[in-house]
Amino acid sequence: MEPIPMTPIAQVVGGRTEPTDDYWGGTQAIIRLDPDLFPLEATQGLEEFSHLEVVFFFHLTDQTDLNLGLRRARENPAWPEVGNLGHRNMRRRNWLGISRCKLIKVDGLDLHVEDLDAVDGTPILDVKPWFAEFGTRGKTHQPAWVTEMLGDYFAPSTTA
Repeated sequence: MEPIPMTPIAQVVGGRTEPTDDYWGGTQAIIRLDPDLFPLEATQGLEEFSHLEVVFFFHLTDQTDLNLGLRRARENPAWPEVGNLGHRNMRRRNWLGISRCKLIKVDGLDLHVEDLDAVDGTPILDVKPWFAEFGTRGKTHQPAWVTEMLGDYFAPSTTA
């Protein structure tokens, strides 16, 4: 397969400065779109949506720490070994993350968001409005360890 060149379209401004496993709830940041790539009209109508889906690059991850085989989430011995595609963390072949966050307001090319689990300086590759019709269709299921692991993921931060 041929490589796919990508250019970030925006950058996260503010919010967290360090990636952590939990307590992303209430984290506010700005997705600042590149004015060299977008006119102001690019965000027109976006304020009508409650949520965005954001594709970003895990720029702080040690890219030598890539294990495409089996491993336990958060190295927890109580959870099963799962292959790389059974995880959603930063150790991905292309170092891409996807997050659904609340859109608080649109201010020109600044998208004010909440619950985006990306840190200050994160390169943004794409932003899409969340369409409810693209959500889950049919019954869902997942292993119990995922529910246990993510119990505090979007809980409010425990630090002031």
